[in-house]
Amino acid sequence: MNAGLYQRCAATSRENMHTDIRVISDTHGLLRPEALDAMRGADLILHAGDVDDLAILDSLRAIAPVHVVRGNVDRGPWAESIPYTEVVEIDGALIYMIHIRDQLDLDPKAAGFAAVIYGHSHQPEIERIDDVLYLNPGSAGPRRFKLPVSCARLWIEDGRADAEIIELRV
Repeated sequence: MNAGLYQRCAATSRENMHTDIRVISDTHGLLRPEALDAMRGADLILHAGDVDDLAILDSLRAIAPVHVVRGNVDRGPWAESIPYTEVVEIDGALIYMIHIRDQLDLDPKAAGFAAVIYGHSHQPEIERIDDVLYLNPGSAGPRRFKLPVSCARLWIEDGRADAEIIELRV
């Protein structure tokens, strides 16, 4: 793993409560009102890249703290401080964030991750491999082909990550 692209952060949660985590990706410069509504009430927001506009992160940060990774369209001075990968500790579980799943250069199970959060394909997906959750929330930005416009909710219970896809009515 490239140490220069790896960042670890801890998310704080209220005592004796689970953190309400929302996951969004591939906004591509468009933060739909329906996506913004789906983020409301979150304790923490994870953005899996292809933001394409700093104002989107500012809008999300007005709701809750945001962890974000850089996607392939996130270019220019505004995106230089966004890491390509990030590790977030939530309720005692480690979450690995990367935009393109095929660029994963570690074994999440061996590294102790409960989940891998990614985007890029615009296809929402929840998969479990070797007890590691792989979550792509889909695209909350411009519709691509006939794929749904979606985001996700993530939660951690007893160190295990689980999620649900939230299809947005647009």
